[in-house]
Amino acid sequence: MSGVDQASQAEARSILPAGGPLLSARGVHRSFGLTQALRGVDLDINAGEILAIMGPSGSGKSTLLHVLAGVLAPDAGTVTYGGQSIGALDEATRARLRLTEFGFIFQFGQLLPDLSAADNVSLPLLLSGLPRRAALRRAHVGLERLGLAEQADKLPGELSGGQAQRVAVARVLVGEPQVIFADEPTGSLDSLAAENVMTALTGLARASGTTVVIVTHDPRTASYADREVVVRDGLITTGGVLA
Repeated sequence: MSGVDQASQAEARSILPAGGPLLSARGVHRSFGLTQALRGVDLDINAGEILAIMGPSGSGKSTLLHVLAGVLAPDAGTVTYGGQSIGALDEATRARLRLTEFGFIFQFGQLLPDLSAADNVSLPLLLSGLPRRAALRRAHVGLERLGLAEQADKLPGELSGGQAQRVAVARVLVGEPQVIFADEPTGSLDSLAAENVMTALTGLARASGTTVVIVTHDPRTASYADREVVVRDGLITTGGVLA
């Protein structure tokens, strides 16, 4: 890793909390045109916690996830990470934060179709400046942890849906993020594949102390979390702020 990349990671990791919640939202509003997606959300998330954000379609739960991750800026209110306002960071620092501290898993995995499973997993490491040989070595270790060692050289189109989503889990975990944001990570999977993905994700996250924020409408997926909050009409109905 280059000196510049190491400095960037050090700057981003300096935001880690000394105490209190890792992520907090206070009075967060977000609208799209005349549609109010979030209407004054308050939420605390502890370091190492696995949190499920539930709610019906259109409730604002995915918008909340994107605001917490700094992908969307709130129209009003604040989101803090380690006690520091994400909105107060410049765009370059927010981008480094998303690269070095945050990881993302989406409903359809979003693997690059022309790259092997191992190459897909190595991408965040390459973007962080790790040499290709070292990145691939860590990618193979990550795939092995997910039970995918024999799939390392296969293209995404040659994998089952569950295997492809576990490759996406390996890709996010190999970068050792502090927080993983998962938006409907089992939404396209059958029940057995969903169970395999959630068992792998939550098991490895707990072993490493990684915080996970899962948006889901599926109670079975939410059951893997330590805590659940429900979003309805842009508001958290219960359990958002920790005592």
